[in-house]
Amino acid sequence: MSALLADLAAEARALAGIEGIAVAAAVLYLVLAIRQQKACWYFAALSSALYVYILFGARLYMESALSLFYFAMAVYGWWSWTGGGQRRRALGVTRWDGTLHALALLAIVCLSAGSGMLLSMHTDAAFPYVDSATTWAALWATFLVARKVLENWWYWLVIDAVLVVLFAMRGLELTALLYVVYLVLIPFGYVNWRRSLSNTAEAAA
Repeated sequence: MSALLADLAAEARALAGIEGIAVAAAVLYLVLAIRQQKACWYFAALSSALYVYILFGARLYMESALSLFYFAMAVYGWWSWTGGGQRRRALGVTRWDGTLHALALLAIVCLSAGSGMLLSMHTDAAFPYVDSATTWAALWATFLVARKVLENWWYWLVIDAVLVVLFAMRGLELTALLYVVYLVLIPFGYVNWRRSLSNTAEAAA
């Protein structure tokens, strides 16, 4: 019994160390993303790869799968921000029509209901519906970041507020703290990107 407890304690310490690295990389990602520096995607890739393992161990299966998507989006985001292949022109901040966002929200609700039901029926997932909703919403919001769409910050404000509670309830205190930091940084991101959008509009006028 004592050997088992020792093994579990060692595993917990190892996981905490991995979580610390993932959190640090994630904070660097957001700080650099706010400044629109393409190096942010390197840290996004590192953090995402680590969180695949961490979140699967916490039985947040949709969030773990989301981290795989984050890794792929880190590659796409870097490609998009650096000019997108032969286009070779840096991507600027834009805004998208409200109708498109409304359709996206409707799709998020439907997908969350479906995947939440499947997870609750066939897995031991913790909080399957909340896990699903934050995952599908984050898929969309991450794509908006990769395309430099200003409204991404409003999505993240809601998503991150929910994730603070979700991760804290699953014992991932460092990750919960990460999302508290995200909530503090989001207004700076919105203001910086909004200023960039205004400067672009003025230059085009």
